Amino acid sequence: MYQDKTIVCKDCGQTFVFTAGEQEFYAERGFQNEPQRCKSCRDKRKNGSRPAREYFTATCAACGGEARVPFQPKDDRPVYCSECFAKMQAKD
Repeated sequence: MYQDKTIVCKDCGQTFVFTAGEQEFYAERGFQNEPQRCKSCRDKRKNGSRPAREYFTATCAACGGEARVPFQPKDDRPVYCSECFAKMQAKD
């Protein structure tokens, strides 16, 4: 039913094959549009859109060790290192 198609990537201009299997997968999922980018350009675009996560250093409220967290710690709330946090979760 489906046949391999050669498509030109809109980012890099290289040709890539949209295989019959991929076309069947797209149809099963209800996707209307064919891919416009080759796999490497799709991967670059996917990974490049995420900003690098900023980490902050704080003192663990339980053990006093260093805790690296992905949010700006506030003075009115305790911050826990990953080990102490895991212990607290296990108790619940």
